[in-house]
Amino acid sequence: MREVRLGNPSTITRWFRLRTGGGPPKFSAESVSLTWALLAIAIAMLLGQAVFGFVGGRIGLADLALAIATALLVGSAVLNARASGILLERRNSEAESFGRLLQALSRSVSPHAVIEAIVHELGTATGADHVAVVQMRPGGTVLEVSFVSMLPGSQTSNSVMPIRQLQPVETRRSRTARRPAKGSEPAAPGPGRAGQVRGGASEGERSLHWQSQEDRREPIIDEFGRRVSRPRVSSASSQDHEAGARELADQIAYRLRDAYGLRNTLASPLMEGDAIVGAIVLSRRTGDPWTDSAVRLLNSAAGETTAALARVYSHQAAEAAARTDQLTRLPNRRYFDEYCTLVASRRRATDRVAILAVDVDHFKRLNDMYGHQTGDQVLRSIANAIQMSVRDEDVPARYGGEEFMVLLRNPKPGVAMEIGERIRTTVRDMDLVDVGVTDRVTVSLGVGSGLYADEPIAEIVERADRALYAAKRTGRDRVVEAWPAEE
Repeated sequence: MREVRLGNPSTITRWFRLRTGGGPPKFSAESVSLTWALLAIAIAMLLGQAVFGFVGGRIGLADLALAIATALLVGSAVLNARASGILLERRNSEAESFGRLLQALSRSVSPHAVIEAIVHELGTATGADHVAVVQMRPGGTVLEVSFVSMLPGSQTSNSVMPIRQLQPVETRRSRTARRPAKGSEPAAPGPGRAGQVRGGASEGERSLHWQSQEDRREPIIDEFGRRVSRPRVSSASSQDHEAGARELADQIAYRLRDAYGLRNTLASPLMEGDAIVGAIVLSRRTGDPWTDSAVRLLNSAAGETTAALARVYSHQAAEAAARTDQLTRLPNRRYFDEYCTLVASRRRATDRVAILAVDVDHFKRLNDMYGHQTGDQVLRSIANAIQMSVRDEDVPARYGGEEFMVLLRNPKPGVAMEIGERIRTTVRDMDLVDVGVTDRVTVSLGVGSGLYADEPIAEIVERADRALYAAKRTGRDRVVEAWPAEE
């Protein structure tokens, strides 16, 4: 048995941590309830003693009043402490939920992961039965809806809404939102953006101000080919700005109520600057009012979700730019090599692959004669000709300099040569007078076809390169196919 010296604080601390499992003392709900019960009994005994003493004539009225005042003071202090504890517990729970949400969002690398990160945490923390995320992707023409039920085992429902759902009913004059239905609860007070909707009414009476269409709209083509816009809320005042954002979020919530039969919704807009790009909508089956904590958490989650989605889309755009040739807008060599690796890992026994290697004839002489800017325009025209000549499932790419590659998926016998000849004749027939080139531009092509699924694509690419060199040696402006038997 080890000796414990009480005079050494560090020893006491180590002994205490050893006894309590290495952390501060933990109090269970039963011990807390027992403490409140004992305190209530003590107050009751104090009042009982005072009453019996007054009835028995041992104390006077002043002593009785003092005892009652003391009991009331202690009781009010206890109730206030308990209320403060409950409020602190709720605040801590809200902060923990928001912290978990931020942690999940920080790890999300795709839009789907962002949505998955927020819906379950929001549903659990706010007591919602359903969570819907409505968003418009950059350059998108529809609103994408991800609807999640909090019931165990429920699947995420994905659908779309027309982008015109984000358009206000009237864009040139101010209008007043409808008053809430009689008997409905108003939204929680405060500067939050969430709008609470019950029985088809929006919160409070708000005056919305919109800029003129010419000032407010950024042209976008919708799913029907019509010019629409991403709505922008007037910046006349922050109050009008928030009211307009909440109104459009409520408008989305109304559409979801009709589509999914929702009853009690709480919505917060997804804002990108002063543009509205969607909303997060919570719903309940009951008509109980939403708590201030739920409103705060939803508003905070909406802001962080917008930032997370913007980060993900920015990352995807950067990745796409890194895989795209900036001159021709075709995929570059990096993308082509990665795609070939992906195809190789998923090829089935019946899959066939062919490679076309395309090279511009005498391109250096063309550059020296007409200049590099004209040469760049010629490369763009050839890239367009290649893209127009291949099939939808084929993958053309600029492989480097004046060389292009095309991966053909499951071509039937003779198709690779047919597509190669189509590219050759399309390039040969191009009219480049507009860019200042009067000479005819031609290309040479090499075709390499795979014979079995396990054949490495790198070997097919190498075979297409050898066929290309053969086309160059035999006079250019032609298509040559190489086969393993010819090697």
